[in-house]
Amino acid sequence: MTRLSQSPQTTVEGVVRARYAAAAHARQESLCCPIDYDPGLLEALPAEVIERDYGCGDPTRHVRPGEVVLDLGSGSGKACFMAAQVVGPEGRVIGVDIEDEMLALARRNAPVVAERIGYANVEFRRGRIQDLALDLDALDAWLAEHPVRSSADLPLLEAETARLRREQPLVADDSVDLVISNCVLNLVQSDAKTALFAEIFRVLRRGGRAVISDIVSDEDVPLAMQQDPELWSGCISGALREDRFLQAFEDAGFYGVRVVAWGEQPWRTVQGIEFRSVTVEAFKGKQGPCIERKQAVIYKGPFREVLDDDGHRLRRGQRVAVCDKTFGILTRPPYAEHFIAVPPHELPAIDDSPPFICGDGARLRHPRETKGEQFDLTTDAGPICGPGDGCC
Repeated sequence: MTRLSQSPQTTVEGVVRARYAAAAHARQESLCCPIDYDPGLLEALPAEVIERDYGCGDPTRHVRPGEVVLDLGSGSGKACFMAAQVVGPEGRVIGVDIEDEMLALARRNAPVVAERIGYANVEFRRGRIQDLALDLDALDAWLAEHPVRSSADLPLLEAETARLRREQPLVADDSVDLVISNCVLNLVQSDAKTALFAEIFRVLRRGGRAVISDIVSDEDVPLAMQQDPELWSGCISGALREDRFLQAFEDAGFYGVRVVAWGEQPWRTVQGIEFRSVTVEAFKGKQGPCIERKQAVIYKGPFREVLDDDGHRLRRGQRVAVCDKTFGILTRPPYAEHFIAVPPHELPAIDDSPPFICGDGARLRHPRETKGEQFDLTTDAGPICGPGDGCC
């Protein structure tokens, strides 16, 4: 194996950029997994956009109308142009990439796609996906007027970099509904992956989500393999182990992390280690105070009990007391189909609601807590419905 030296041409980032710069000019089949994209969304795309696209999944299947979508490592712009048609003229799509050739390809095709679909709602920005606050085009413009000639100029550069991140971020905090990415996160160096997931979390609005397709391994990738530049740029050496990939989302603050696509067959097997494509969905929005508003949920099954991300132990068929925040989380996707919502007959005002202690196992909610201690309504029997009666 060829080990990475520290010259700019052979660092991990340098090798990745060089390979994808070449891939912008000539298709490289070794960078592709077979993927079935929506053919209707491909009709408006120029041939070179489709031919120069590389990926291992299709996160665009999870885009919704009207959303603001951020595509990390947007490459030729294929996923952005597909998402643009789904979000419609009321939505917006932002592609971020660091490779100049790929950005040039995507940018020159943006007006072509806009004319074909009837509106322009896509833009491409230059930056590193592990540092979504720093606009590299803006930084280069500043450097053109304030070149760094010696170490004495470094404080000015550092000050301008900090100012750009603070005042003119590439992607602002809490500004995106959906972050997507297709086989790009594994190209980021291992020591920057924590920052990468933190950046995804930062730019998402509360209630937003990430849908990421990437290559994962079933075993740890050995150090020698990690030092092979060809394997790294080929989405192998930088792959996270499958369980750690999901854990990275949880560590960044996401909840509801789930696998929505799993490659049954490995994409590649190297030294007995299987590398396959997965697509993971994760949600932002469990942050904030827990308050008591007399709400409960009932887990439908099929498991005897489950433990959620905040430590609630939910036993099948039992009315479990939850805070207002958890009630909202468990009664919307991805959980809603698994729970029955039990709201109070009279919802207490937030200002009158005391704190609720989450994560202490399961506390059952007595029906009188939701109905009210003085509830004594008596009603007549309801209709008896049979199959096809149409009375319910």
